[in-house]
Amino acid sequence: QVQLVESGGKLVEAGGSLRLSCAASGLTFSAYAMGWFRQAPGKEREFVAAIIWSGTSTSYSDPVKGRFTISRDNTKNTVYLQMNSLKPEDTAVYYCAAGSTVNGVRRNQVTYWGQGTQVTVSS
Repeated sequence: QVQLVESGGKLVEAGGSLRLSCAASGLTFSAYAMGWFRQAPGKEREFVAAIIWSGTSTSYSDPVKGRFTISRDNTKNTVYLQMNSLKPEDTAVYYCAAGSTVNGVRRNQVTYWGQGTQVTVSS
């Protein structure tokens, strides 16, 4: 049974930083591209970032480029999202995702989803 379990979400002030983690089990982690999506209240889920299986290539959405960094540790079956210079508009439930390729994940072609973790940024 595949599980993606996110953690690290919490309430943080604008300008602050937060690191999300996603621990994967039940799959060959190093065979998958991994990504992060988010969904704000009343909005559709949107792509945030993705990373290739080897960690050598990444992709970001424009709103987070330069502020967020995705990384992975294949020895720990974990993917991370370091979020800096947080803004109130970053408030959302953040979801971990696994897919075949970075471009596929970016286009919402996701094989597995996590349950999400809430990030709230106060102004």
